[in-house]
Order: sequence, then structure tokens, then C-alpha cells
Amino acid sequence: MAYLNENYLKLPGNYLFSEVARRVAAYREEHPEAEIIRLGIGDVTLPLPAASIAAMHAAVDEMAKKETFRGYGPEQGYDFLIDAIIGKNYTSLGLKISRDEVFVSDGSKSDCGNIQEIFSADASIAITDPVYPVYLDTNVMAGRTGALDKDGRFAGVAYLPSTEENGFAPALPDRPVDMIYLCCPNNPTGTTLSRTELAKWVDYARANDAVILFDAAYAAYITEPDIPRSIYEIEGAREVAIEFRSFSKTAGFTGTRCGYTVVPQSVTAKAKDGSRHPLNALWARRHSTKFNGTAYIIQRGAAAIYTDEGQKQVAENIAYYMENARIIREGLSSLGLSVFGGVNAPYIWLKTPNAMPSWDFFDKLLREANVVGTPGAGFGPSGEGYFRLTAFGAREDTEKAIARIREKLAL
Repeated sequence: MAYLNENYLKLPGNYLFSEVARRVAAYREEHPEAEIIRLGIGDVTLPLPAASIAAMHAAVDEMAKKETFRGYGPEQGYDFLIDAIIGKNYTSLGLKISRDEVFVSDGSKSDCGNIQEIFSADASIAITDPVYPVYLDTNVMAGRTGALDKDGRFAGVAYLPSTEENGFAPALPDRPVDMIYLCCPNNPTGTTLSRTELAKWVDYARANDAVILFDAAYAAYITEPDIPRSIYEIEGAREVAIEFRSFSKTAGFTGTRCGYTVVPQSVTAKAKDGSRHPLNALWARRHSTKFNGTAYIIQRGAAAIYTDEGQKQVAENIAYYMENARIIREGLSSLGLSVFGGVNAPYIWLKTPNAMPSWDFFDKLLREANVVGTPGAGFGPSGEGYFRLTAFGAREDTEKAIARIREKLAL
């Protein structure tokens, strides 16, 4: 008898964005004439940077010739991309990262979900709430979270509320934990943690022998100079933190898939016998066993964003999306709504009017304005009463969406 992994049965309903898609499809079936504007899923709309396109075309030409054809590449990534990553994202900040500490992958979502495999099944986790669902769901699947209670929380998880009341800077756990998921700039709230706040987490991890899993997928969107671009800007972080980065939102690679994870040699964890082991070696073993490497063509395109021309093109795309963020943020604020984010990240987090449940607001926005967003409740219990819009739409659609909300909704 093939028994199933019953931990999957603990997951409530559909994956958040699958449920959003289901409701939109049902509405479209009822109203095929509706012109729906999607500002829900954080998918980019601008084309890849021209520098990446040129590099990928050149790589395709290489693959067409016997002399330059490439088969399996190094699982950890080609040196030309790793060196570019280190130079532009770390050395430029005065940080020292070595080649064997960078692992190129098919995106940070995969790595954020898979990293938990190198930790003990009974390791305890802490997550900010609201949170990107992948962090929690993959630990549920692994059997690390206990059962779901009536309040929508898993018994074995330390939830760290991140709300307007605490300035979206969650308090440290009230008990020791082993794995801490932090996302900065935050998805979904679009808010950031200051250097002082991040230092608190690094100090906590060092004092409690914990590991910080730091999702920096939106670091390129930070505009304020005092916000760290990397967790490794904090003293001591190389001892306790793993960092995830992505080309998806930085350079429009949502459809071509590329990201990377940095695992310093100095991050260790204990075995049951008390011996310590570098997590770098464990992740390298997992990575090379279960992953055959990101395609050469894609890595050439990713490396091209670090050229002078590529950097300029990426900056232009990010500026485009951040102008959308400004349009959304100021448009909603003018309606008297409480609005957060949209300054250092392409997400706008708003309080629903009149304490309306977030899924009810989703339905109202869809039916009355034909605009799709993401209900805050889908990101965790503390997301109830909030709602997320993304700045990744086309400019015309972004402006039209705000105009519709202003016109159609009696807020």
C-alpha cells in the first residue's frame, strides 16, 4: 500500500494564488465582456532588458555550433555569472563572498522552499505574519508545524505579527527557535527593516544558535540609503544567515527563471551528537543531487544585467515599476485609505475600508471595478483586514485601475 504524506492534508484549501485565479476565472465565465486589470500576482510586464536578449541570442548561436555547444553545466552555476553576482551585489558593498558560497538556481521561490530540507524534521520555525506562503507551506509539507488551529495558525510555528501597530517590525520570538524566515523588502507588505532592526535579528540568531533565512528578492527596489541591501551588511550575519536573491523582479526573469542563494561557509548547525557542520556543504550536496543547473542560455542573459548597459536598462525598468507604485500609493491615499509600502518595494499594502474582510474586499474590487488584487488573509492571520496590490502592471492599466477604484467604489 502506497500511503500518502498526510502533512499535505494539513494545508488549508488551495495555494493562495491558485484560489485568486479560480475566483477570477469564475467571474470571467459569468462576465466575458469584463475588462479585468490584474494587479494581484507579482508578475512583471516589461520585456527582458535588451542586454539580456542580446546575450541570450548569442548563447543560442553558440549552442548551434559543435565547437561552442554546451551540455550539462556546473550545478552551482557558471563562474562568469557567479563572479558578476559577487562583484556587483557584494564586493560593491564592501562584502566578501567567495565563489563556492553562491548557488545559481531556477529562482528564489524554489530555493526558499527547498532550503528547509537540510534542517532537522523537528527544527522549530518562526515566520513573520503576514508572510510569503512558500515559507510556511513547505514546512507544513515537511511535517514541521503541527496541526492548524481554529485561528488559522499552526501549533508548532512561532508567528511574528507584522502590522501597522508595530510599524511592520515584528518582535523577536518569545521562545527559542531554530529557523527564522525574514523577507526584506517584505512580500507582501512592501515594508523594510532598518539596519538597527536587522541587527536585533542577527544578535538573536547568534545568541540562540538559530539560522536566518533571508529573502532579499526585492533588494534592487530599495530607494532609501539607510536600508541594508544585504543581510551581510550586518556584523555577524555571515555566521547565521543564508540569503536568497532573484532575477525575476530585478530583471524580468519571471518567465526565464534564474535566481541564486548565498550560503557562507561560516554558517553551521549541530547534528544530534553535538558536532557542528557547515550548511554550505549540505546545501551543495542537496543542490547537486536534485538540480542539474540553470540553463547556459539563461545564465548568459542573467550575467548581461551586470554590464554597464544592462545595469542602466534594469534601473529604467525598476523606475517604471516604482512610478506605478507611486501612482497606486498616492491614489489610494487620496481616498482616505491607510496605505503602506511602495517606497522600497513594488508592493502596496492597504487597510481594507471599514474593517472589511480581505476576501470580501477582493470580491468587491473584482465585481465593481474589475480590478484583481490579493487578499491579505491569504498571507497569514495578521494579514486579515489588509490587501495587496502590485506595481508590475502596465502604466496604462495601473492608472486605469486607480481611476476605476476612485469612481466605482464607495469607500
